[in-house]
Amino acid sequence: MKGPPGPCSYIPELTSTMEYRYIVQVPMNEYSEMLRRGWRRFGFTFFRPVCESCSKCQSLRVCIPEFKATKSQKRSLKKNRDIQVVVRRPSVSQEHLDLYDAYHNDMAARRGWPVHIPDREEYIESFVAGAGEFGREFLYFEDRKLVGVGMVDVLPTGLSSVYFYHHPDWRKRSPGVFSVLTEIDYARRLGRPHLYLGYWIDENQSMEYKSRYKRHEILQEYVADEKEPDWRVPDEPFSV
Repeated sequence: MKGPPGPCSYIPELTSTMEYRYIVQVPMNEYSEMLRRGWRRFGFTFFRPVCESCSKCQSLRVCIPEFKATKSQKRSLKKNRDIQVVVRRPSVSQEHLDLYDAYHNDMAARRGWPVHIPDREEYIESFVAGAGEFGREFLYFEDRKLVGVGMVDVLPTGLSSVYFYHHPDWRKRSPGVFSVLTEIDYARRLGRPHLYLGYWIDENQSMEYKSRYKRHEILQEYVADEKEPDWRVPDEPFSV
């Protein structure tokens, strides 16, 4: 289903159009093929951009066997040596909701996000429902206190990084970098070839970081189910 044009969430002066699929029970192999074609998942809803006059949103995936951490990424690992990580099935608790609310209030103050009111049903609909047999949550603890949550789908062709939020007090230690490196390590231990980081736009501050994880590939075009997707390594130097 193709949705109506609306304001772009990533570049305010542009409009965007999204394609949607609502799937209650999706087989892992089918989801894997959708992921390779640029689809993302929230709850039971799968989506990808189909903007007619813009192609700035590009799907990006990290090539796990070829990935090498930069010096700054290694520093993030050292700064977070005390963080404990637990991987389990998605869940919801008051601790989840309080942390989610603190993160969104911080983003509202710093980046102008809409003020968020915590809602258990909304959280379940976005992050718990639709997880199937592939959904996982990465829980990050500092001295037994929950400071971060990452939602990740684990599939035969790779991992899909769905969403990550954290306590504002943890921000000085680069939790976003640490969470991606944690997911890369998890994918490597499972023998998965890719970590899908979603959409990347060079000029969007919230997305620019994704291109720092190298080696990575960019999807050239959002193709139909019957067409093979074309992923290519961008022509850019490797920086350390």
